[in-house]
Amino acid sequence: MKVIKTSIADALLLKPKIFNDDRGFFLESWNKKNLMEIAGINQEFVQDNHSKSFKGVLRGMHYQLEKPQGKLVRATLGRILDVIIDIRRSSPTFGQHYAVELNDQNHLQLWAPVGIAHGFLVLSNEAEIQYKTTDYYAPEFEQTILWSDSKLGIDWKIDGLIPIVSTKDKEGIAFKDAAYFD
Repeated sequence: MKVIKTSIADALLLKPKIFNDDRGFFLESWNKKNLMEIAGINQEFVQDNHSKSFKGVLRGMHYQLEKPQGKLVRATLGRILDVIIDIRRSSPTFGQHYAVELNDQNHLQLWAPVGIAHGFLVLSNEAEIQYKTTDYYAPEFEQTILWSDSKLGIDWKIDGLIPIVSTKDKEGIAFKDAAYFD
């Protein structure tokens, strides 16, 4: 596995070693020992999630102040623009965002530690996303920052597309009014 630092403190891109041949490919998507020894991520994952979305679906920017979740995200089918925002007041990258394309060809995974808001936009006709979390989903504690907050300046690569967004995500709050981690 290759570890690539992102512009957000403690957030990492992980590139697994891929073994290709005429039958297809093989990769280790998660190995606790390697995650600790190579990437320095010593987390217990308690939940795996798998979602499918269609082109133009935008989900985010989600986080939980109580029962906070670190996430290890990958796209197993299709292409997504994965976006994180640092909402840790004590972080040197507080208020900054990072975006990366995750897809079924590059096999990159994004590690978003606790204290990060997360979302994605589907770029391909459909996409399946799988991610591990360090705590359980608790909808009663979920908060949403408005994905289109102009103060954040996120380039969603929409190119004239009108994103398909849930009511919850349409009603997200401005970054300046959000509750943050210390």
